[in-house]
Amino acid sequence: MANPQTENGYTRIANELLEQIMKHRLNGTQFRIILAVWRRTYGFHHTTAELPISKIAEMIGANKGQAQKGLDQLIEKKIITVSDFNSKGGRKLGVNKNYEEWESGEAQAKVDPKPLKPKKVAKKRVYEEDNTYYKIAVYFHNHVKIVAKEAGIEHLIARANLQTWADDFRKLVELEEIEKHHAKEVMDWVVTDEFWRTNILSASTFRKQFAKLAVKMASQKKPSQPIKQADSRDKDIEFQQWVAGGGDPNDFNWN
Repeated sequence: MANPQTENGYTRIANELLEQIMKHRLNGTQFRIILAVWRRTYGFHHTTAELPISKIAEMIGANKGQAQKGLDQLIEKKIITVSDFNSKGGRKLGVNKNYEEWESGEAQAKVDPKPLKPKKVAKKRVYEEDNTYYKIAVYFHNHVKIVAKEAGIEHLIARANLQTWADDFRKLVELEEIEKHHAKEVMDWVVTDEFWRTNILSASTFRKQFAKLAVKMASQKKPSQPIKQADSRDKDIEFQQWVAGGGDPNDFNWN
């Protein structure tokens, strides 16, 4: 069972310094590095101690990369001081007792605040009553209103937002490059189609399904080609040519 005693050694630290460290926002790695530096300095009655990064990593139970990153941050914050480089490149570390020189994220933010970028708020378009797209919205809405009334669902489009309808028609024309007269043709057709008339009750649905609607309309308008009936006289002429050419009449294919 562990039984630590001050008689076996202790690290003497000023209460004021402890209180300031407690108030300072540090992550776990940074805090453990400070404890390691205190242990190797104040624990041996020194203010600085030579501490290679490998030793720090060993003491705090981290890898060298984590230890190096945490130490660099503490040096940058002026909490850890560096001094007395020896000929081998070793350096001595200590804790800066003048805590008024310490820099924190909060202090840095007060010194060099980063301006917040204003959020871009998308401006909604407003379509006046004499706007072309608003007129298209009214035209289609009147068409749909008749269908909805016949189906007993007029209440579903009673509160239609013609501004959003107008914006859908603008996107259909400007973004998807559909000609206005083509869009009008499909509008006139869709309210007569047995299937689509009750499935297209808004401008947004009309826009999403436009390609299907246009194809269906075109296929219905395309005249069907009459099937050419076989003429029996053609076979008689063909038979005569077969016999004239020396063919056996019994071998002629009448099919």
